[in-house]
Amino acid sequence: MDIKQIVAAEPTGQSLEVRAWVRTFRSNRFIALNDGSTSQNLQVVVDFERESEALLRRITTGACLRIKGDLVESQGKGQKVELMATEIEVLGDADAEEYPLQPKKHSMEFLRENAHLRPRTQTFGAVFRLRHGLQFAIHKYFNDNGFFMVHTPIITGSDAEGAGEMFRVSTLDPKTPPLNDKGELNWKEDFFGKETNLTVSGQLEAELFALGLGKVYTFGPTFRAENSNTTRHLAEFWMIEPEVAFNDLFDNMELAEDCLKYVIRYVMEHCKDDLQLLHDRQQEEEKSLPQDKRAMPLLEKLAFATDNEFVRCSYTEAIDILRNSKPNKKKKFKYLIDEWGADLQSEHERFLVEKHFGKPVILYDYPANIKAFYMRLNEDGKTVRAMDILFPGIGEIVGGSQREERFDVLKQKIAEFGIDEESLWWYLQTRKFGTCVHSGFGLGFERLMNFITGMTNIRDVIPFPRSPKNAEF
Repeated sequence: MDIKQIVAAEPTGQSLEVRAWVRTFRSNRFIALNDGSTSQNLQVVVDFERESEALLRRITTGACLRIKGDLVESQGKGQKVELMATEIEVLGDADAEEYPLQPKKHSMEFLRENAHLRPRTQTFGAVFRLRHGLQFAIHKYFNDNGFFMVHTPIITGSDAEGAGEMFRVSTLDPKTPPLNDKGELNWKEDFFGKETNLTVSGQLEAELFALGLGKVYTFGPTFRAENSNTTRHLAEFWMIEPEVAFNDLFDNMELAEDCLKYVIRYVMEHCKDDLQLLHDRQQEEEKSLPQDKRAMPLLEKLAFATDNEFVRCSYTEAIDILRNSKPNKKKKFKYLIDEWGADLQSEHERFLVEKHFGKPVILYDYPANIKAFYMRLNEDGKTVRAMDILFPGIGEIVGGSQREERFDVLKQKIAEFGIDEESLWWYLQTRKFGTCVHSGFGLGFERLMNFITGMTNIRDVIPFPRSPKNAEF
């Protein structure tokens, strides 16, 4: 029986065996044990007069124990039941002089440096149980709505975003690389016979399957060789990318809003203890801050996303709102909005959500020159059928579009973006054989995790973060 079941059980005096790790051991009498199944610890009461001093010295924070005992009603506060130990065995010692996670407050940076041990902390146990719950909710949502999951390639010869920030994959010897007649690297000698990279998105391949299976989604790792050492960026992260045949941009908005509300409600219902722990953690962390510097309380923020209808607002309307806003006129924005065509920053997105509308916002019809080549060109010739969903505290959480289904227009856009047409021959060909309106979006899983957990650094919601100059573990 795991600790999650034990702490919810009735104190019947039944004999149980538990295997778990020591969080704390105080007064040579009370062990707080945790096996990772819950944020709650199991209190074990030790008869120290019966146990040897040698054994008691080995019960240290981080040690792994097997304990048999009787489950009884707790005599102390904070727990309904406790285990009266009848047999204790140390399965794995943890030297108190060496074990890094002693029972005191540790900085997030310290815990990132010890990412191999941080799942044993209360905060990160909650975060990673929530990560599991959220993954399950996403798969359940799409499965229950008739979608098929597609495993798109991790190694690819195309750049879905056209941005060029990709990790190269090669088996060529860097010391003696083969050269062609022009003195350039001869990719024909490489494993795949061409230049290949780690994928930045599974979208283009998902589109191929949507045009055969109707409704599909991907959930896989993506990679960006972007030298951004910030709290919002990772070099390796996970993306959810649904793609639906016959959906236009407004169908796409409906799908994205429904999906987000479903998965947030799912974790609110099924991960209450962990969310409460993270809510309380946030309140404790921010209690010394002035009121205007505090984030929206976690549970309130989640309800904000699920209980409000998302506002639909065109990019052009948003620019007018921002241009005439007080922060812009008083030059409080770091990036001032002067004219149509500006690429909105997080501060602008958050203003629209948190100050102007007071609801989640879906912006749409962006300038073509700040969006990707595959987005459908509008009749005005200067905007595309793109959409972004903006959330409080985080800004953009979803980016999507109606895809360009017209062969000639797509071919022209590929050329304008300077993308090698030959590398996308297969993508273009779908516009020649039974093309149709279709749409999809990308949801960054870690960005969603940040929102749901209240963690402020994206490196704290993925087990082993990859970032510039960091590929540890």
